[in-house]
Amino acid sequence: MAKTPNSFPQACPCATSSAARGNIRRVERSANKQLTEERERLVSGAPVEDDSSFELKLRPQRLAEFIGQGKVKENLAVAIEAARSRGEAMDHVLLYGPPGLGKTTLANIIANELGVYFQPTAAPLLQIKGDVTAILTNLQAKQVLFIDEVHRLQPVLEELLYSALEDYKLDIMIGQGPSARTHTLEIQPFTFIGATTRAGLLSSPLRSRFGIVLRLEFYTPEDLRVIVERSAEILGVEVDPAGAIEIARRSRGTPRIANRLLRRVRDYAQVRCAGRIDEPTAQAALKLLEVDKYGFDEVDRRLLLTIIEKYSGGPVGVNTLAAALAEEPDAIEEIYEPFLMQAGFLSRTPRGRVATQMAYDYFGIKPNARQSSLF
Repeated sequence: MAKTPNSFPQACPCATSSAARGNIRRVERSANKQLTEERERLVSGAPVEDDSSFELKLRPQRLAEFIGQGKVKENLAVAIEAARSRGEAMDHVLLYGPPGLGKTTLANIIANELGVYFQPTAAPLLQIKGDVTAILTNLQAKQVLFIDEVHRLQPVLEELLYSALEDYKLDIMIGQGPSARTHTLEIQPFTFIGATTRAGLLSSPLRSRFGIVLRLEFYTPEDLRVIVERSAEILGVEVDPAGAIEIARRSRGTPRIANRLLRRVRDYAQVRCAGRIDEPTAQAALKLLEVDKYGFDEVDRRLLLTIIEKYSGGPVGVNTLAAALAEEPDAIEEIYEPFLMQAGFLSRTPRGRVATQMAYDYFGIKPNARQSSLF
């Protein structure tokens, strides 16, 4: 008997499930690969594996030792002194800004200045209500609780925090169904410090519970020079002012990158230049690392060239740009764009991303007639 079009053999459910699991694993591997590549990028503000051990040695412990961020320091100094004089817990603090600018360091400094315990954690590590409940019920009086990447806190856990931040009370449910009841736990007054690179993703109720909201800005080359010289002294590396400022100029306004470049230049200096970092040594080392005078690496140059060559300088949407670069839209918005915009090479418009005249000059490319009219 002839088979009808609907009589083709169907795929085995097990095979389909196995294929689906294989696709999920491939997607996860791809995502992890992209994350690893970004974290290993030399001029990325995100921490890489070998950063943590060095940062512990280089981090300042007091507000007076913290370099740069003058307005932030002044606001914190007033709030800390006021809390100490009243003998109360300090107001809750939100620190936001690009990665690598010192949010975790400032949180630790606040605890040191207040003379209280410091408990750090990260929002992605908190998965269930029990995690938050355990942390809050074990807090000591006036202690500092620091949650990094607070914008990634799950909504159900965020709601649990509201009463704790406002009234120092924790409402928990005991039992299930008709017999369930609410029990209120009193917790010690504490200072909550949240850090985020994306303040816009915070919900309004959570944001309103922060008494102090501070934005960290990119550092000036002069501030970074002082940071490089201080770090070099701690690491036992000889660096002259010209060598320090050369590293500072290429650090993208970020102390974490400055310290990372210092370590790489130190390696070059010890192998080829008798261990001393001067301007020619810094320039040679950074040229070898493919970090140019603006702090751009291959990823930055590829992004700008893609906009100029493939999309006539823009405007181009972030999703289209992400597809052309095989990157995630969030990575472009959070990691690549902020410094390129701050440096004046990229403009974000309602219609999309546009390469500026500085970007054309950087590559020695002449804008076409349509693009020239935009400048």
